[in-house]
This record gives sequence, C-alpha cells and structure tokens, in this order.
Amino acid sequence: MARRAKPLSAFSVARLTEPGLHFVGDVPGLALQVLPSGARTWILRAMMGTKRRDMGLGGYPAVTLAGARDAARVARAKIKEGIDPINEARAKQSALRASASSAISFEECAERFVASHSAGLKNAKSEMQWRNTLAKYAYPVMGKLLVRDVSMTHVLQVLEPIWHTKTETASRLRGRIEAVLDWATVRGYRDGANPARWKGHLDKALPAAEKISKTKHHPALPVSDIGAFMKKLRTLDGVGASALEFLILTATRSGEVRGAQWSEFDLAAGLWTIPAERMKMKKPHRVPLSSRAVELVKAQPKRSDSEYVFAALRGGMLSDMTLNAVVRRLEAPAVPHGFRSTFRDWAAEHTNYPRDVAEMALAHAIGDKVEAAYRRGDLFQKRARMMADWAAFCDIVQPPGAVIPINRASEA
Repeated sequence: MARRAKPLSAFSVARLTEPGLHFVGDVPGLALQVLPSGARTWILRAMMGTKRRDMGLGGYPAVTLAGARDAARVARAKIKEGIDPINEARAKQSALRASASSAISFEECAERFVASHSAGLKNAKSEMQWRNTLAKYAYPVMGKLLVRDVSMTHVLQVLEPIWHTKTETASRLRGRIEAVLDWATVRGYRDGANPARWKGHLDKALPAAEKISKTKHHPALPVSDIGAFMKKLRTLDGVGASALEFLILTATRSGEVRGAQWSEFDLAAGLWTIPAERMKMKKPHRVPLSSRAVELVKAQPKRSDSEYVFAALRGGMLSDMTLNAVVRRLEAPAVPHGFRSTFRDWAAEHTNYPRDVAEMALAHAIGDKVEAAYRRGDLFQKRARMMADWAAFCDIVQPPGAVIPINRASEA
C-alpha cells in the first residue's frame, strides 16, 4: 500500500526544506523530495505489479502542488488499467529522440547524398550539375521541408512547370530527387513509397519524357536561309564564330564541337573521331570532314595550355553560351542545336540521300537492335559525299522565294 499522509497546503509545501521524502497527502504516494542541494522534485511512489516504483513528476516550484496532484491522479489511473506510466514516458521520449534525429530537411539530405556519392559521379561537372539543378528547381519548393514530409504533391510542384518546356532537365531532376529520397529512406530519415518514383507513381500524373521529346523542336533556320547566314557568320572573328561554323558543317552537337581535342583528328584523311564517352549514344562516332571543315580546324592555333581545338580564352572548353551569343549577334531565329534540324531538312527535302545516311550523320540510332546487329558499317563514304554536298550548299546564298532543286548528284 502506498503511504497515506495528511493533506498539506501549498503554503506548507513551500516550507518543506529538510532533505528527505515528504508525503503531501490527498493522492496516495505523492511526495516532495528535498535533496541535500536544496533542489525539490515531485515523486509518486506506487506499486506496479509486484514492484514498488518511484516516478518523477517534475521539479518544484515549476510544477505546483495542484499540478503534481493532477499528474499523480492520472498516473495512478493508468496503473489501475495495467499501464506502466514510467515505461510509457520512456517510450515517448525515445520516439521524440528518434523523431528529432530524423528531422532533416530535403536540402540537407540532398547535400549529404551528393557529398557521399561524389566519387561515383562522372566528374566535378556532374557533381555541380546535381547541385545546381536541385538548388534551382527543387529547393525553392521543398528544400526546407523535412525530408520525411516530402510527398508527390511537392515533387509535382517542382516538375510540372518545366516538364513540357525543359523535358530533359526535368527528367534528370526527377531521377535525382528519387535517388535522394531513396537514400533518405535507407538512412531512416523517411519511410513509405518514394513519391518521385516514375513507374506506378509519376507516370500516372505526367506524360513520358520521351513522348514529349519527340515533338519538341529547337528553333532552326529554314534551309533556304542557311547560305545567307553562313555568309554573315564568316564576317565574324573569334573562336566562337569558327566553332559555330564547324558545328554547322559537321551537323554535330554543341558539346561535341566545344569538347573537340586535337588528338581526335586525322586531317589528312578528313576524319574526326569522337570518342564514346563524349557521345550521347555512348558509341564512338566518325565524322567525315569537308574541305572547309578541315580549313577551320587548321586555322585554330595549337596552344600549349589547352588540348581543345576551339579553346576558350583561358584554355578551357568554350561555354555553350558562347555559341548562342554568336547566333544572337547575327539576329538569327535559331539556336546552335537547331542547325542539325536544318541539315536534316536539307538532306530529306533537297537530296536523294537515303534517310539512314542522314540519321547516321546525326549520330542517331538506326532501326532496332536486330537491324543494328546486321549493319556493321557506318556508311562513312556515303556520309563523306553528303557532307561535302552540304558544305557546298552552305556556300550558296539563295534569293528570296527561290525554289531549291534536288541535288541529283547525291544519288551517286
């Protein structure tokens, strides 16, 4: 039985200063414990099963006599129902500690993920792209959210504004968010399904990226305007103008041209071999060079401080913005990548070259895997003739409204 005592008043309790346990009555087992240091705390002594337990109810005077009696009554009611208040309190504290340890924001989680996986990324540029895309698109929406609270609603708020306009960026961003959230789950910072997962989740809310990409077009010059554009382009000085002309003549991508290195060229053979690691399809690509393309490469100075053919001022790789700036300077309604479309339109509408030859010149996948297995060549000789014809076409300034004849010589 818990010890019973005469109920004390608040005034009487305030005067208890002798070290020891002072039972205050009204609620069986409730006592004020006075420590030798003078500190005072509330204790409820009660039988829990077959053991006598002392349960702390808080310090005095922060917890008043009335507050201690109320807490003691609640605790005794739980004991009567078979609940151990001490174990219950410990469980709550443990849950709070666990909750606090998992109270990490999405931004902090993402930064930890990138830091721990930096060695697995391709290079420093890849790490920077991870950080930049998350910082630009994800953090403004959910960077400060606890990672455990990130839902599909938040992910869609990040992706939907750019899903149709910057599809490739949005698709990569989705994968990065998914990777961060998977890491957070493994680390115990969140649980449940990953709201950034595509299959079974976001595929129900967004169209597939590849379907959007098929209908997405880069601004491109009409075929009839390419000669006039090239004439203006050749009046400009600078490595950016040379790189852009080379890009047009080879129908290659901006990154492939800007990253071109001297070791990739056999100018005597009119050949540029782009290694697999620099190609979108991750396969080496042989590019036949027209005589004008060879001239452009030969005109670039070989620098001791750079391996790049079209090197930036300080020896590094040119930025994509450099080529864009050249196009804007000429006030053309196009972007560098759009010249590949101009080339494709020329090949399709104004020559008799087979479609596969043009597609291979663009380093696109040809047919399915079975067809690819049987096609062992890269149509280099046919592509060489086609690129020479394209270079010749780019030299011709078409008068307004001119009807461009089909180049019959291309059938050879």
